[in-house]
Amino acid sequence: MWMANVEHEFINLEIFAGKDRVTLAERNPTLKIPMIEDDANVIFDSRVIYRYLTEKFDYPVPSWEQENQLTLIDAATDSLVQMLLLGRSEIDTSEDKMYFKLQRERVESTLSHLNDLVSQGTFEDWNYPSICLFSLIDWIEFRTLHDLNNMADLRAFRDNNSQRIEATATDPRKA
Repeated sequence: MWMANVEHEFINLEIFAGKDRVTLAERNPTLKIPMIEDDANVIFDSRVIYRYLTEKFDYPVPSWEQENQLTLIDAATDSLVQMLLLGRSEIDTSEDKMYFKLQRERVESTLSHLNDLVSQGTFEDWNYPSICLFSLIDWIEFRTLHDLNNMADLRAFRDNNSQRIEATATDPRKA
């Protein structure tokens, strides 16, 4: 979504198996997406890609408050990714184990704080932190990763932005 106004080619990879996994491994030793290739530069991770594009296109640099917002979003995302991968590995993440409890606690605490920030109007502008928050909430709902019923502001934020062209063009449900 951040690259909506930048000419680019998007390549959809099945990163967990087959030739796409090999392609990913040849370019990115972290074996994670997203990543970009730009001329001779290969850039790993969303935040680093964002920094790279911000510098390349002379976009505004985020404030420290926005950096903290991005850290909150990244923390929830990281925990949810771990729990998703564990679940796909047939590990019961609902068990009363410290690791699972810490991940669930981090997700709940972080999402609750983000819900409060949305209710305070923090994400009213459509900027990189807002795009990241939208992506996180949409992904949570798409994969049914967390119950957002008590987070009306997050759900409303997602609903209010779901018809943006950047959102509809990248919606995995329509791929």
